[in-house]
Amino acid sequence: MQKGFYAIMAAQFFSSLADNALFIAAISLLHSMQSPEWMEPQLKLFFTLSYVIFAAFVGIIADSFPKGKVMMITNIIKVAGCSLMIFNIHPLIAYGIVGIGAAAYSPAKYGILTELLPPQKLVAANGWIEGLTVGSIILGAVLGGVLINPNYYIHPELAANYAIAVLLGVYLLAAFINFFIPKTGVVYPKQDKKISVLLKKFYNANVMLWQDKLGQISLAVTTLFWGAGATLQLIVLWWAKDALGLSLSQGSILQATVGFGVAFGAVYAAKKLTLRKSLGVIPYGIAMGVVVSIMAFFHKGLFPDLAINIFGREIPLYMIIAYLFLMLVGALSGYFVVPMNALLQYRGHKLLSAGQSIAVQNFNENLSILLMLGLLSGLSNFLTTAQIILVFSSFVILVMCFIFRLHLHNCSKFDYISEIPDSK
Repeated sequence: MQKGFYAIMAAQFFSSLADNALFIAAISLLHSMQSPEWMEPQLKLFFTLSYVIFAAFVGIIADSFPKGKVMMITNIIKVAGCSLMIFNIHPLIAYGIVGIGAAAYSPAKYGILTELLPPQKLVAANGWIEGLTVGSIILGAVLGGVLINPNYYIHPELAANYAIAVLLGVYLLAAFINFFIPKTGVVYPKQDKKISVLLKKFYNANVMLWQDKLGQISLAVTTLFWGAGATLQLIVLWWAKDALGLSLSQGSILQATVGFGVAFGAVYAAKKLTLRKSLGVIPYGIAMGVVVSIMAFFHKGLFPDLAINIFGREIPLYMIIAYLFLMLVGALSGYFVVPMNALLQYRGHKLLSAGQSIAVQNFNENLSILLMLGLLSGLSNFLTTAQIILVFSSFVILVMCFIFRLHLHNCSKFDYISEIPDSK
């Protein structure tokens, strides 16, 4: 790999690490402001809103300037959003500005790979980027939980502010690394920048992918998964507090175990499955919904008051089971979404350009996040955490059953399996 690729990886890792840690710090800040619980889902909602609003335009921005420069500017936007939290601007507004930077960052980080590397290295490069992204999500949750721990500070009531100040430094580091990303010299033909033309093209690309029999199945699964995943992040934090008696700092570290499970399931799927067999994993999405429903009945009072010594540390039995349980949820998620994501990328590239395909995928997945977080915010006003888990898991099971039935119907009418190459 060229040296510039390692700079891209480092910039992506630190930028994503700060995004995920800042989410935990922003929740802590809401707690210190004594904000209602329904406001916590709004954080993710405000962050994700930019992905939906600007979906039709961010690709044009990424192609109009050197992508390393776009990545640096978008990191500076994140720095600005993070700084606003320190100056007492409401976390929803500040985290929303960070989301604007993230939405514009995404097409630049993927697009520069095709400019910098030869085609035969693109699969490996995307694998590294995705692996680092998963790693940053896991470590971001852990870092956020550690940074907001009041025991580390002389003024514990300011723990969230101290955490945000540290993360501001991480964003600045990511922006600095972008100076080492080389200019590729690639210049794209000028495109029509009329808003009406861009929106029409984007609408047509959405229709084309949803009408395609393979596209609609894979896009439906990934759209549901990312909406459910964003919702599950908050549900795990609430469940950790109500069922296990953990603080936000402890719950965020528990949340990271889902990420470890996703990574394990993703790696296992990559080794085990070919692209043609990807549609066979749909039932695992149903199984994930069933397993999540068990969380509604899981609490520490179900288990004897025992502790097991692991590496010199006494860990309660109920915590060990909780860790293993959440890893199972993550593993099922990773195993079924990774091959479906690969199928969607393959089909999207066949029907549309790579950039259009990513834009359509980002739009639908983030729209799903917005809708499900909005629903979660509303339900949190009058349902307990256990009841929310049951509603959430039942919704996932029903939608996955509908998708599976649609897939079986398509199989009976169209021979689309043979269109998929039998390769990983």
